[in-house]
Amino acid sequence: MMRITRSLLASLAAVAAVVVGSATPAHAQSPSTAALDGLEPRFIGPAVMSGRIVDLAVVESGTVLYAASSTGGVWKTVDGGVTWDDVFRDEGTHSVGDVAVHPRDTAVVWVGTGERASRQSSGWGDGVYKSTDGGESWTHMGLPDSKHIGRIRMHPDDPDIVFVAAMGHLWGPNEERGLYRSTDGGATWERVLHVDQHTGVVDVIMDPSDPSILYAASYQRERRPWGFHGGGPGSALWKSTDGGDTWTKLTNAGLENGLPTGDIGRIGIDVYASDPRIVYVSVEQGERYNASTAYEQRAAGIYRSEDRGETWEHMSDWNPRPMYASQITVDPNDDQRIYMVNSYSWSDDGGRTFTVPRQTLHGDDRLVWVDPANSDHVIKADDGGLGLSWNRGQTFIYVTNLPVSQWYRVGLDNSFPFRICGGLQDNGSWCGPSSTWRNEGILDQDWIKTGGGDGFRNVFDTTTNRILYNESQYLGLQRIDLVTGESKNIRPNQPEGFIGARRNWTTWPDLDNPEQRLGNAMPPGNWDGPFIISPHDPNTLYAGLDELFVSRDQGDSWTSLGDLTSGVDRRTLEVMGELPDSSTLSLDDGIPYYPTLTEIVESPFEPGVLYVGTDDGQVRVSMDGGQSWDSAAERVPGLPADAWINGIEASRHVAGRLYLVANNYRNDDYANYVWASEDHGESWTRIDGGLPAERVARTLREDPRNPDLLYLGTEIGLFVSFDRGGSWTELRAGMPTMAFNDLVIHPRDNDLVLATHSRGLFILDDVNALQELTAGVMASSAHLFSAEPAYQIRYNGERGHTGDMIFHGENPPAGAILSFWMGEGVDDASLTVHDAAGAEVAAVPVDAPQPGINRAVWNLRMALGTPQEARGGPSGPWVMPGRYTVRLTAGGVTSEQELEVRADPRLDVEPASRARWTAQIEERARIAIEAQDFARRVGAMADEVGEGSPAELREAVAELQREANELRSRAGRLRSAEGWIGPLSADEIALQEFVVSMLATLRAEADALEARIGG
Repeated sequence: MMRITRSLLASLAAVAAVVVGSATPAHAQSPSTAALDGLEPRFIGPAVMSGRIVDLAVVESGTVLYAASSTGGVWKTVDGGVTWDDVFRDEGTHSVGDVAVHPRDTAVVWVGTGERASRQSSGWGDGVYKSTDGGESWTHMGLPDSKHIGRIRMHPDDPDIVFVAAMGHLWGPNEERGLYRSTDGGATWERVLHVDQHTGVVDVIMDPSDPSILYAASYQRERRPWGFHGGGPGSALWKSTDGGDTWTKLTNAGLENGLPTGDIGRIGIDVYASDPRIVYVSVEQGERYNASTAYEQRAAGIYRSEDRGETWEHMSDWNPRPMYASQITVDPNDDQRIYMVNSYSWSDDGGRTFTVPRQTLHGDDRLVWVDPANSDHVIKADDGGLGLSWNRGQTFIYVTNLPVSQWYRVGLDNSFPFRICGGLQDNGSWCGPSSTWRNEGILDQDWIKTGGGDGFRNVFDTTTNRILYNESQYLGLQRIDLVTGESKNIRPNQPEGFIGARRNWTTWPDLDNPEQRLGNAMPPGNWDGPFIISPHDPNTLYAGLDELFVSRDQGDSWTSLGDLTSGVDRRTLEVMGELPDSSTLSLDDGIPYYPTLTEIVESPFEPGVLYVGTDDGQVRVSMDGGQSWDSAAERVPGLPADAWINGIEASRHVAGRLYLVANNYRNDDYANYVWASEDHGESWTRIDGGLPAERVARTLREDPRNPDLLYLGTEIGLFVSFDRGGSWTELRAGMPTMAFNDLVIHPRDNDLVLATHSRGLFILDDVNALQELTAGVMASSAHLFSAEPAYQIRYNGERGHTGDMIFHGENPPAGAILSFWMGEGVDDASLTVHDAAGAEVAAVPVDAPQPGINRAVWNLRMALGTPQEARGGPSGPWVMPGRYTVRLTAGGVTSEQELEVRADPRLDVEPASRARWTAQIEERARIAIEAQDFARRVGAMADEVGEGSPAELREAVAELQREANELRSRAGRLRSAEGWIGPLSADEIALQEFVVSMLATLRAEADALEARIGG
């Protein structure tokens, strides 16, 4: 047995940090991460489609629940699922495989990181974490190289005894895998079950009546860029009767106990809580896996034991897509009620037959939980979040406020506010607004689904903002008219159509009829197939399968520009040391095609200058519209063979300048790979040296205004470079640990849209500060950055009562975003706004500025000079649209920038009319202030009149106080005229005249009463 101590892990981590740090010295001109913390993006979700929930941990009462997201951390509810808090957000990874809470000491919670499913899109982790305060804080407890955790179990009486099923690396062999046990709360670990470097443990469960009895499932699997092998002799069912000290193999052990023989894939286990003699397992076996979802010939399936695993009865072969979610659940109160997932189903006869009900939740299920106290209370976790049922899983309440959507790609249009369309894992493509004009923010109702399957690239034709191109997996390309709702399938190279199943017939041919008529599969395409609209002609499209195609008529017809892959036959490529055949378990799940194109870019300067990348490490360049091609991969220093070309960015500033992003984690290499070229790929320079190790680069974008500013999305974090990759700074700014799969800067609004594969979409409004941050600015005491035009949006409340299960995406701040730099030691700053004549119109509150970039928001209103404005900001009416000067004074420095204020774009008001209205609103606001001041004056007078004063005087002051307060209320209504820009109504004019007249009358009466009191 192998023993690992936390002190040893800490030492190894320290050595690794020294090695990485020495290889990547900090660049002198780079700001620190803390200096950028003031640039906190807003979170817009959405939550309407939620995302993949892979595990649940429920406290006995059922009101406290932890939900583990595959790539979005852990979320907690204390009110039965009505509201949620993200409790696992700042740790070293975003990906979670399992969460467990101790049944007695419910403050003890464990999280196993790294998704349990072995998908091509699965995230990975860095070991296990423990909380002793119900998720308020976390401590990393080791097993950092396990990468994927299948299950965590705790001894019911002793929370210090913990078992961790470590699956190990998905993309290659490694040592740290198997079943680990700790008897000291995770301080040290002992590996108590180990098979080999390809086999980990995916499941472990305790006998609830005797914790010394355990069952475990080992799982042999490996993924490579070209395919998947999901089983072998290492997969097995195991049992221990001594608390994990020793183990007996129950499958393929010559026991003739009723369990299947031969190679096995994934196994799921459950024990019937009311009678632990009854044990169920789901066992994967089959022939001719169709590379996406199911076996043509199922085998194994559901087995039941009534003697704690000594003998087994085969109940049925039901086991939908077992490599993805082979998780069987037995109702703790009914041993005949069995739930299976990935095709949500139940059995009421112990697994002999199953009912697959129609459901309104997502169809790709991960887990079913049944309340031990009430079998009608069922929770289903799936790729669309959570469903809560109170009638045994027949109907569900959908949890609509868990924002853990997994975005792959996004595109933006030029409407106002601009729209965002993008593709998501297992949730199709969606479109929604970047902001709304309602107080409630961006709601689920604002999002529309525009595509099915797994969604990927969405590209607008921005000439009209009406036509959208998007795709599902394997380049399921369509053209959509967003006005009429019409859509057309425009996938290239399908003149005869193809079979629906994603099969590769050369894997298991029909030997009697190898050239089967009407048996052709779709032409090969990548999971995230590339396509673009030409930057020079909106009717010209390029799209990639294994060949590159071009269309000059919006996809109605296509011309092939040739196969740009290596052309390798993947059936000659081994997985786990074996070539595949018809018996290979879960063969190539999710990856029916290889090699294929992964990226296409056309030069924004030169039509027909094309750059292409592939999933087998090819980088191709054409200078003549695809008539001839040059291979550039051989000239890229350090590019691994078979690396996945994830992105190519062509500069919009310099012709021939390129950026190349590759990742190689699919070959179990988690290094960063980013390059730059200045000559169309003739030569390359590595620019990833300033990145922390093993972040895995995904997408690089060049800033549209500053050619030296780069943005880099990685599997773990977002980075910016101010010197074209010479150095990098991580941008955290209050964001959780997330995978940043795509990012786009809006060319008009200058907003950075971040598409995460963890928690949906974030927007950093106005990236001016990043674009203008120079060494000189960082050396200064203070500096004010430019600001984008600010709009006086008239926000309105549009919703009635909603309850609390609702997600509100954040709108941008209501006003002008003012970004400024503060040097070290400068702790005080003032921001003022001045009109064209230089007169100050507003002072903007600045809250405790910190060294680095700070932000304040001017609400676009004029100041009225009230004391409250020092804290709350200007309280007068909106200023006139026009140009203003913003002035920053700090650290002995004065810095100014011009700001344009624009009216709400929905309004069409003549400037002269707007000026008259603004003057009237200002006058009415000042009248309201006078009424407030008068009411305070009378209130002070009332306090001054004591019991010894004459009754008649006391009554007169009390009556005056009532009238003053009522007048203050009516004067406040003068400001309601701000709701409509234009001439005042007759009643609005009359009310103003009445308030002014009555105020004069009451003031005279107050003067007389004050004279009596003073006398």
